[in-house]
Amino acid sequence: MLGDVLFMVLLVAVLLPLAWWIGAYMARVFNGERVFLTPIVLPVERFIYRLCRVDPAEDTGWKKYALALILFNLAGFVFLYLVLVLQGVLPWNPRKFAGVRWDTALNIAVSFMTNTNWQSYGGESTLSYFSQMVGLTVQNFVSAATGFAAAVALIRGFTRKTAQTIGNFWVDLTRSVLYILLPLAILMTLLLVSQGVVQTFSDYVHVKTLSGAQQTIAVGPAASQIAIKQLGSNGGGFFNANSAHPFENPNWFSNFLELIGILLLPASFPFMLGKLLGSKRKGVAIFLAMSILFTACLGFSAFYEAKGNPVLAKIGVSRGVNMEGKETRYGVFQSVLWAVATTSTSNGSVNSMHDSFTPIPGLFLLFNIAIGEVVYGGVGVGLISMLFYAFMTMFLAGLMIGRTPEIYNKKLEPFEMVMTVIGLLAPAFAILIFTAIAVMTKAGLSSLNNAGPHGFTEIFYAFCSAAGNNGSAFAGLNANTPFYNLTQAFEMALTRFTTILPAIAIGGALAAKKIIPDNPSMFRTTRPVFIFMLTAMVIIFGGLNFFIPFVLGPVLDHLSMIAGHLF
Repeated sequence: MLGDVLFMVLLVAVLLPLAWWIGAYMARVFNGERVFLTPIVLPVERFIYRLCRVDPAEDTGWKKYALALILFNLAGFVFLYLVLVLQGVLPWNPRKFAGVRWDTALNIAVSFMTNTNWQSYGGESTLSYFSQMVGLTVQNFVSAATGFAAAVALIRGFTRKTAQTIGNFWVDLTRSVLYILLPLAILMTLLLVSQGVVQTFSDYVHVKTLSGAQQTIAVGPAASQIAIKQLGSNGGGFFNANSAHPFENPNWFSNFLELIGILLLPASFPFMLGKLLGSKRKGVAIFLAMSILFTACLGFSAFYEAKGNPVLAKIGVSRGVNMEGKETRYGVFQSVLWAVATTSTSNGSVNSMHDSFTPIPGLFLLFNIAIGEVVYGGVGVGLISMLFYAFMTMFLAGLMIGRTPEIYNKKLEPFEMVMTVIGLLAPAFAILIFTAIAVMTKAGLSSLNNAGPHGFTEIFYAFCSAAGNNGSAFAGLNANTPFYNLTQAFEMALTRFTTILPAIAIGGALAAKKIIPDNPSMFRTTRPVFIFMLTAMVIIFGGLNFFIPFVLGPVLDHLSMIAGHLF
């Protein structure tokens, strides 16, 4: 217990100042200001612009910005799909893996293009080193950079006055990679390698066990992929067991580093927002709302998981503590902490099996994803979703006081509210519709290993994970079937762009408006009442949209567990 408390204190003590500093650093990068990496990176940045024939001085409207984003992501999807299906004839394939099956390749390509990194396959038994590095790792960088660009485009809507432009997608994308993601990933890779995370191009290792049997141990260039999977809110592991694998996460310090990587950039975005808006308190207010939700989810999840299963207590297990699916080197609390962090940030990596958690913690993991992963959310997209909730909060406040809603010195009119509703409700509709189809069809139920409410939760979680661009799995469900590969691929693409494109459209609409001077009648977005209303909006929205599946799944599962009922 004391060790867990010290671990959490150390995590907060390191994370908060780093997030504050990196948030300010990112604001300077996207403002085009000089930073400490400028002498090293600027020549590379200029070379890329010349090579790609990009004019960095060009500003574009939101439609051109959105079109560039769509075309870039479409090109990435096609490239990755071809890499996967042609894997058998491409280099760096010491295991001689054949090309990936077409529906699996389609799912993987969409998954990594949308920053979801859902994995219905075993990485070490399916993909070559070329596919892992040139295919998946590259997409880890550029899909995260896409989220950066979308968030910055939205924020510029508040900072510009009667403007018709919101920036240049190619510049924002390039700066995201060169100034932020790549330097952090290099540093993280070196730290992980120092802890024993594997990074090699050598073939798998063949050894003889103590019993005399032959065993093949998978290795490969894992550390470089793990670094960006955590920093970019990706989550796709090099190995099938993800960060529960000792070659991805060897010890407590690598566990600490990877948790910092998961939370760092998402937690930095509110501070970047405050810096770009010229009011640090506005960014702090958003950060506090996120932190309240995170702390509540972590507290309840840790309490109920430590409380365990009363049936286990009756058969002699100490205090009924549920250690199934968890590693003894991390224990209950650090497993719960990771699970809450990864479902809050659209990351998707695991260091324990979510399917093995008791039902109430499983409910909170589902809730984190279903609300749009806004605590602290994926890189860029988490802040976008939280701002959508902030827009709804200010709309409600406007109704209460009888005036047009305003936020950050800009009026919110019908167009912005329609886009906000699309951004919030499209993922919810997708989750509910696809879950309903899966539980009513033979194709959806045929690969389910568990019956009853737990089986329902596994299906519901799978579609929540796809819609939230999270990528973690509840397990117990074989999703590598044409039904799940195709339905989830469609859902991942739909929900990714019905979140990002409305945000860019709102940015364009806000940029064209006048900046309203501060006045005493404004509803302040830095006061505790705004933080309270924003937090309540997130909770109420999640509860109203998903109350029924929450009851049919984890709540009923919890009641069944207490009664000792098996399905």
